[in-house]
Amino acid sequence: MRCFCIFLVLVMGLAPGGTVYGQAAGAFARIGFGARGVALGNALVADGFGEASPYYNPALAPFTARQNIELSAALLRFDRELQHVQFAAPLRPRAGIALGLIHAGVSNIDGRDGSGFHTGTLSVDEFALFMAFGLRVTERITAGAGLQFFRTDLFDGLQPVNSIGLDLGLTVQVSEALHLGFVVDDLLARYSFNTSSALGSQGGTTSDRFPLRLRLGGAYRLLDGRMTLLAEYESRITSMERRTPRVELSDGIPRAVTERERLDIHENRLRFGGEYRPAPAFAVRGGVERLGTGALEGARPTAGFMVEQPVGELVARAEYTVGLEPFAEGTLHLLTLRVFF
Repeated sequence: MRCFCIFLVLVMGLAPGGTVYGQAAGAFARIGFGARGVALGNALVADGFGEASPYYNPALAPFTARQNIELSAALLRFDRELQHVQFAAPLRPRAGIALGLIHAGVSNIDGRDGSGFHTGTLSVDEFALFMAFGLRVTERITAGAGLQFFRTDLFDGLQPVNSIGLDLGLTVQVSEALHLGFVVDDLLARYSFNTSSALGSQGGTTSDRFPLRLRLGGAYRLLDGRMTLLAEYESRITSMERRTPRVELSDGIPRAVTERERLDIHENRLRFGGEYRPAPAFAVRGGVERLGTGALEGARPTAGFMVEQPVGELVARAEYTVGLEPFAEGTLHLLTLRVFF
């Protein structure tokens, strides 16, 4: 535990707090899934050793060793909340499935009108329901597809918005110790808002696309399986709309108009993670993600541990992760309870 505490302090020191930056649509669904995934820097695209959630790559579903239920809850600052739930099961002899739900929200938002007077307390809720199915194509290759249903509810005056996303994944077992993985995330996903009901003639339709993400990575086991090292590279394409207000003359009368232009922003990111099991029922973890997004203050280091306890024929696992949030003051604390049966 002393070594773990020293490691935690070193990892937490990698990224000081910085300026808050805007996020693309569906950012809540890209924070990570479960305490293990977040602790390992979310670099789990190729973790075909029976531990990773198929949320990271639907092709990982056939590696699920036993039926299990996973419940997670996060402690965040600024009245934010985050919860995960998942059920995963193998389909003998060559397949696996997973079904899960992510909820994120912000409460106690101070609502005010254009004059600055308090109008009420607002809240925001977002949901992502996902289903993943994976199949062993050969003894060394698995493929999978994931379907996601997104819903965002901003406030009472605006109708909730729904969307569908598609994930396609592949894994290759190069050797007993080395796995490679590739996945395409969030195909077709977008939020289309119509603000006419809330803003009247000043409203309109806006379409916010989810970033298209291409992720490639590897997972390597050593020390007789007691240590796992993971690395992942992501190429992200975010399509955004730039609005430029200007004034033009129409029949000699000045009118305010807004020019709209669609831009594609390309980003590259790196993630790393490592897990060490000094004993079968205990593991320590660490990772870092968002490398390559610019300044070091954008990096997100994380660390955590796991303890496991058999209960009759069941196996109960408790997992904890702490991490610095990128571009913001504060830490994320995530607790997961996982039961194998």
